[in-house]
Amino acid sequence: MITSVITIIGYIIMMLTISPTLTLIVLATMPLYVIATTLIAKKSQKYFAMQQKELGDLSGHVEEMYTGHKIVKAFGREKDAIEHFEAVNNRLREAGWRAQFISGIMFPLMNFISNLGYVGISIVGGIWITKSRLGIGDIIAFIQYSRSFTMPIVQTANIANVIQSTIACAERVFQILDEEEEIPDSKDAVVIDEPKGEVKFENVSFRYKEDVPLIEDLNLEVKPGHTIAIVGPTGAGKTTLVNLLMRFYEINSGKITIDGVDIRDIKRSELRKMFGMVLQDTWLFNGTIKDNIAYGKEGATMEEIINAAKAAHADHFIRTLPQGYDTVINEEATNISQGQKQLLTIARAILHDPKILILDEATSSVDTRTEVLIQRAMSNLMKGRTSFVIAHRLSTIRDAELIIVMNKGRIIEMGNHKELLAKGGFYADLYNSQFANENQEDAV
Repeated sequence: MITSVITIIGYIIMMLTISPTLTLIVLATMPLYVIATTLIAKKSQKYFAMQQKELGDLSGHVEEMYTGHKIVKAFGREKDAIEHFEAVNNRLREAGWRAQFISGIMFPLMNFISNLGYVGISIVGGIWITKSRLGIGDIIAFIQYSRSFTMPIVQTANIANVIQSTIACAERVFQILDEEEEIPDSKDAVVIDEPKGEVKFENVSFRYKEDVPLIEDLNLEVKPGHTIAIVGPTGAGKTTLVNLLMRFYEINSGKITIDGVDIRDIKRSELRKMFGMVLQDTWLFNGTIKDNIAYGKEGATMEEIINAAKAAHADHFIRTLPQGYDTVINEEATNISQGQKQLLTIARAILHDPKILILDEATSSVDTRTEVLIQRAMSNLMKGRTSFVIAHRLSTIRDAELIIVMNKGRIIEMGNHKELLAKGGFYADLYNSQFANENQEDAV
């Protein structure tokens, strides 16, 4: 752009030294260049944006079909997948063709405008030569300058065309960049050196959408070392509660404190170090089993890793693998079973040795026998630690000091297992219906 601007200024100066009048003829074509570039860029921008959208849809579809090819084949949906691919691909081809066609008009149109100026100079220059107002050498030199003058303009117009394609791509990136930023840590953020694990929710309210309330005026006090079980139907706000605790979401009102300190006054990194999480959806990265377990503690020794695996009852199956602890888990973690993945995430949490535990249906992917073993390991792990246990299988949380029953974002019942059963309320219905279903299945 800088080179083009300097070149254009240089050619204008040289043309003015030969003939100001002919220079005006050349400059008269400038608005045409601007109008043509603006119109084409505006038109092509729409199709470039459409092209990027369809390309994203196509890439997403291909990835989904590739990662879920077993499901596609199991349900015999290959034809539907191909038809969907062809439909998106055709839309991409159409958008791409239109974008390239319209942008392709730019260069010939610029040449056409350039030739208009060339014709005007040739006519006026020819007349002036016959009247001896200019020499033929001057006209030839001027024509050369005018032709050279248009080249950087054409190049600039083409650059503008490429920029339209780039903007269409960048818009998708800017959508992410324009998202609301995470609230930064306060300057005087504190660090709790030796957390005890006392947690309080005071008048906490939270909603994903402003007009749709989820958690309203929630109050809860958890004593250090206690196990708190959170139960309730799907969408009751159980997982949201622990996400608020770790500041993955910010509460709308009220406050949450740990050991009397508002979590908003604690650095996020330090706050999250207090927690150990085992989720229903396991997450393992492409690396060795040893590295995946060691992810829970920086600089963990091999002895600590093995002890954590033993505590999670994962050591036996790890040693049966070809490379043992050095077995590499592939990118999709498909070379070990779902239950084995769950055991590794539990081992990782054990190694982390946190003060507060969050277990979100942590044993949902393991068999009954392994679940019993893990429950024992968890009991040892949970001693002296504050634990939040989200459970659907109510048989796993009978020993919890406090069971919170949530529905529609509110705590509707609270107490231990015996107290809640004696009340005969929501929890009792939930518990009895679960075992009624199990008894029916056993009878069948």
